[in-house]
Parts: sequence; C-alpha cells; structure tokens
Amino acid sequence: MPHYTDVTGLAGIASAAAAAVLLLPGIARWNKPQLGILLATTFVLMLLPFGNMPISAYVRGATGDLSITTLILLCCAMLKPWFGGAAVVPKHRLALLILIALAALALYPMALGIGRYDPYRLGYGNPQFVVVLLLIALAGWFRRSYLVAACISLSVLAWAAGWYESGDLWDYLLDPFVSVYALSAISIRVVSTMHKPQRVNPR
Repeated sequence: MPHYTDVTGLAGIASAAAAAVLLLPGIARWNKPQLGILLATTFVLMLLPFGNMPISAYVRGATGDLSITTLILLCCAMLKPWFGGAAVVPKHRLALLILIALAALALYPMALGIGRYDPYRLGYGNPQFVVVLLLIALAGWFRRSYLVAACISLSVLAWAAGWYESGDLWDYLLDPFVSVYALSAISIRVVSTMHKPQRVNPR
C-alpha cells in the first residue's frame, strides 16, 4: 500500500498537469462540463501506470514533492473556471505572491552560499520561526486574506504531522516552481504598471 506521502506527491504532480491544460490556446471557450471532463481525464491519465510506475511518478522523480503552497494554488487554478474571481480575491493572491517572492529571495541565495547565514536551518523546528509564521497567518485571517492564512497554516500543520519525507518546514512552504512563478508574476505586474499609459486630466 502506498505511503500517504507518495499519494499526495503523485496527486500533486497530476494536479499540476491538470491545471496546465487550462493554459492551452482556446481553452477559455470550452464550457464547464467540457473543462471538468478535460481536467479529470488529465488527472487520471497522470496516475495511470506507464511501465512500472504512474506517469506522475517519473515527473516527481525529477521535481520532487510540490510544496503545500503550490498545491493550494493549483487547486485554486482548477476551481477558477467554476468560481471565477470568487475562488481567489486578486489582492489576496498578490499578497501571497509577494510573500513567496520575498521568502524566495531571502532563502535560496543564502542557502546556496551567498552570505554566512543559512535561513534554511530555521525550518528544522526553530520555535521563533514557527511563531512568526503563525502570526503572519493570523494577520492574514483577520485581514480576510484567507489564501495567505491557509497556505501558511496548512504548511505548518503538514510539517508538524511529518507529512513529507523532508523535515524542513521550508519545503512545505516553498518550492522552486512556485518561487519562480511568484517572481515572474510580480515582475510582469511591475513592468506592465510602469508602461501603462497615464491618463491626462483635461484642463
């Protein structure tokens, strides 16, 4: 019987593949039943055996397990055709992306040896780090930024339960894919804002 870590790991890769099909050209013209069938078919195909393992297992072998944050964003992406903007409030999504980008900029360069301090060590049960995360989640909840609160709190809960093979909380919060996505999305937003034509008020 597969371990629950394997179940969520494979399901995460299958969810990423299903969410990716929503980016195909012309997919926006499909109706909701068609989209539902497409997403379900893609998800199931990724879990079907190919040789000795499911297709998603080969991808997982190269990418590793996706973070809890990535899994939540994938779920939101797949629900968007049915719930539209109600699935994720844009400003709350932006707040999450900013937090991800800041964390990625602080974590990955230092973890690779830039500077003397390695923040990756905080993820191995540092109580102050956990408290700070829970305070950010609590602040997000009170500001009704439920996406931020959910990503942080569920990541901490999964880490406390030892859900992944990794014992580092950072691996539950972030992965390279969601970090690149957040940095790219914010960069595109900044560039588009800078090049947005300003309205000239008539005198």
